Amino acid sequence: MNQTVLPIPYSSFIYTLSRCFLSLTSHKSTPPPAFIHSQSFHFSPATYCFHLGFPSSLHFTSLHFTMAIFLSFLLILLFPSANAGWPPSPGYWPSSKFRPMSFYSGFRNLWGPGHQSLDQHALTIWLDRTSGSGFKSVKPFRSGYFGASIKVQPGYTAGVITAFYLSNNEAHPGFHDEVDIEFLGTTFGKPYTLQTNVYIRGSGDGKIIGREMKFHLWFDPTKDFHHYAILLSPREIIFLVDDVPIRRYPRKSAATFPLRPMWVYGSIWDASSWATEDGKYKADYRYQPFVAKYTNFKAGGCTAYAPAWCRPVSASPFRSGGLTRQQRRAMRWVQRYHMVYNYCKDPKRNHALTPECWSK
Repeated sequence: MNQTVLPIPYSSFIYTLSRCFLSLTSHKSTPPPAFIHSQSFHFSPATYCFHLGFPSSLHFTSLHFTMAIFLSFLLILLFPSANAGWPPSPGYWPSSKFRPMSFYSGFRNLWGPGHQSLDQHALTIWLDRTSGSGFKSVKPFRSGYFGASIKVQPGYTAGVITAFYLSNNEAHPGFHDEVDIEFLGTTFGKPYTLQTNVYIRGSGDGKIIGREMKFHLWFDPTKDFHHYAILLSPREIIFLVDDVPIRRYPRKSAATFPLRPMWVYGSIWDASSWATEDGKYKADYRYQPFVAKYTNFKAGGCTAYAPAWCRPVSASPFRSGGLTRQQRRAMRWVQRYHMVYNYCKDPKRNHALTPECWSK
């Protein structure tokens, strides 16, 4: 094994490897060598790892090519999210606790029946100049797990909303509750924005007070189906993508949490006035129809008619709710690297209207 001393400013993003080889290099420095990680410098030479030795230099250890390949593979296995851009494993998969259901066993068309078709694989809904389409669950729920695997259309989809959400708007018009997962359409070459939102007792009616968190996903939602879900309990709302929690909205007061039963909805519609970059880009019907596909429907929990002893479902193994440490770690990763908007951190918002942002 050859040892080479290279001057600063060399650095490397594969600093984890230096831990593996620290014991192979002799050091007499005091204090002990420290590890460095800086992506602002140039990368170190290929197959080199490093640690900080004496203050004036960085010591690099040249690795045999075969050993370097083996260790790179090992690093990918140990730290897949850091190398592949995917979140850490949540360690628990709530979707596995519910069986898929056929569309008509739990849902019905709500509007736009001519823009909806069902085959043995998926429900397809679409938007064109004449109409969009929507569907609704047969039963209302006061708590539960609600999910579907969804695939959205590539290309120009500005102004178009593809949604999966909970609402009681028909039961409480003008004073309703709502919990949203929405794909905000986009323009060529730009990613979809996944918007999550919560409305409470009319905050989505009239002068709207939204509680939006927006994400650019770590995958392309137009390439394949992915599972999107809302878990509603009396204590919290958890938004999940492929069983990875992306947002937790806890109940801090009755005034800031939806407590009335809601139905499950899905829809595709024209929201050109606000959907894409605050309405800058509108729906362009030269690209119609705009198509969304839904499959793998899951809905289970306490219906509005269930007895009082019906136990709310949980997003974690804990019956009392909350997330495990591993789930929180996965959620922090998503929010750190893929969240693009948080209403609580928007300086233009009046946070007196959203006290959950600052209350404990």
